[in-house]
Amino acid sequence: MAESSGGRRFAVVHGYRRAFRVVGSGPPLVLLHGIGDSSRTWRRVLEPLAEGRTVIAPDLLGHGDSDKPRADYSAAAYACGLRDLLAVLDVDRATVVGHSLGGGVAMQFAYQFPERCDRLVLVSTGGVGREVHPLLRLAAAPGAEAVLPLLTGAPLRLASWALGPVGRWFVERGVDVLRLGDDLEHVLDCYAALATPQQRASFLRTLRSVVDLRGQVVTMLDRCYLAAGLPTLLVWGGQDRVVPVEHAGVAHRAMPGSRLEVIPDAGHFPQLSHPERFAAVLRDFLDRTVPAEHDPERWRRLLRSGGTR
Repeated sequence: MAESSGGRRFAVVHGYRRAFRVVGSGPPLVLLHGIGDSSRTWRRVLEPLAEGRTVIAPDLLGHGDSDKPRADYSAAAYACGLRDLLAVLDVDRATVVGHSLGGGVAMQFAYQFPERCDRLVLVSTGGVGREVHPLLRLAAAPGAEAVLPLLTGAPLRLASWALGPVGRWFVERGVDVLRLGDDLEHVLDCYAALATPQQRASFLRTLRSVVDLRGQVVTMLDRCYLAAGLPTLLVWGGQDRVVPVEHAGVAHRAMPGSRLEVIPDAGHFPQLSHPERFAAVLRDFLDRTVPAEHDPERWRRLLRSGGTR
C-alpha cells in the first residue's frame, strides 16, 4: 500500500522505499526521468498530460526521494523495478515515456514486458550511439569516487546554484564553455543533489552501467525491430548537447512505423524548456494512436527472423 508525504507518494518494493508522483485519472501514462535526475523533471508537464489520464512519475531507485541501496542499476534491473512498482499500484499496462537514461529503461521495459506496454515514447534517449556529453564520460572514469565528493561539497554546491543565472547570461551571448546551452541550470541542479555518499554511489553505479570513457556502452538498435506494431514516438531537442540530435534520425530509421518530432530550439530537456510544445506533441500522439495488442506468436516470429522479414 502506498503512503503519502509532502506531495509525494511512497511504496515499498522488495524492501526498498520507492517515491513517485501520481496526477489525474484514466489510462496510465508513466514518465521516467534520466540519470542523476528525478520525477521533478516532469513538473511543467504533469498537469497538462493528466487531462483524462493517470500520470505516474517515479523516482528511479537510487534517485530523488527513493532509497539508494547498493544494488543493480542496469537498464534491465530498472525495467523489472518498474514492472513491480506498477504491479504494486495495480497497473497492468501503460504507455511508457522515458527521457535520456529513462528512454533506455522504457525501451528495455517494452522489450522485456511487451504485454504490459501500450505505447512507447523516447525523449532524447540514450542507447542509440556512442556519442554523449564529455562530462558524463569523465564522471564514469576510474577514480571519480575520489573526486566527486570534492566537487559536490557544500561550498561548490552553493557556487553552482549562484552560477546558474550567470551561466545563462553567458549562454545567451554565445559563450557556452560547458557546451550545455539552456540545459545548464537543470544540470547544475542535478549536480547539486549529489550531496551524500549514497547519492554519489548510486549515480556512479548507474552511470557506469551505460557510459565509459569512450561514450555510451549499451545499444538498443539491435532490438529496435521488436517495436514493429508498437506505437512509438521519438522526441528530441534540436540543440541537444548531451545526446546529439543526429541520434534521433538513427533511432527513427531503426524503429518501424515510429514518429519523430524535433523541437528545434530545445536542448536535452524539452519537457522543461518547451513544456507546452512537448505536452501538445505527446497528447496528439496519444490521441491519434491506439494501445498495442501483444501477439505472442507474432513476437516469436519477429525474434526468430531477427527483423529480416
